[in-house]
Amino acid sequence: MRLTGIHHIAIITAHLEASKAFYTGVLGFRIDREVYRAERDSYKIDLSLNGQYVIELFTFPGAPERPSYPEARGLRHLAFAVEDVDAAAAEITGKGVAVQPVRVDEFTGKRFTFFADPDGLPLELYEL
Repeated sequence: MRLTGIHHIAIITAHLEASKAFYTGVLGFRIDREVYRAERDSYKIDLSLNGQYVIELFTFPGAPERPSYPEARGLRHLAFAVEDVDAAAAEITGKGVAVQPVRVDEFTGKRFTFFADPDGLPLELYEL
């Protein structure tokens, strides 16, 4: 098997409208498709960034919360590449999103910071 890339990341939200506004209005994703699946009482929104399909945003009735802190097994966080972490952090802070102080990766020397989506999913800005 030869993987050719990552097709998408699926995120389950308890707050569809807040998450939709966050991923589009704050982070700049575009909605490619939004469907309601009656058989599952579930919404699915396909989001893209820079013309590339990236995130599936779902709702499911009664979906349990996923523990994040302390560090739980599973997906730890989703990281977004940026050219200037300070500028990106300032932009989303200006949109009402709390951002942790910028840190430096001790092994790569790259700068990064963390913030959270409306469901508390840890997200990262990582400077290229």
